[in-house]
Amino acid sequence: MSTITTEQSSADGSKTDWLEIVRKNVANLRFGSVQITVHDGRVTQVESVEKTRFVSPRDETSKLKSTP
Repeated sequence: MSTITTEQSSADGSKTDWLEIVRKNVANLRFGSVQITVHDGRVTQVESVEKTRFVSPRDETSKLKSTP
């Protein structure tokens, strides 16, 4: 599991569009979550957590049994 934290701003010093950040984070995830933090009605933080899943030998066995 990994968490990525970055501070985004544009060339003129204003904050980058948070919705675009969310879209990029979701597009880059295979398994995980994107959390949006809001303070006083404004988005202040977008956090992505990526999880790596491993297939256990038991999972492989159950897949083989269910295959016709």
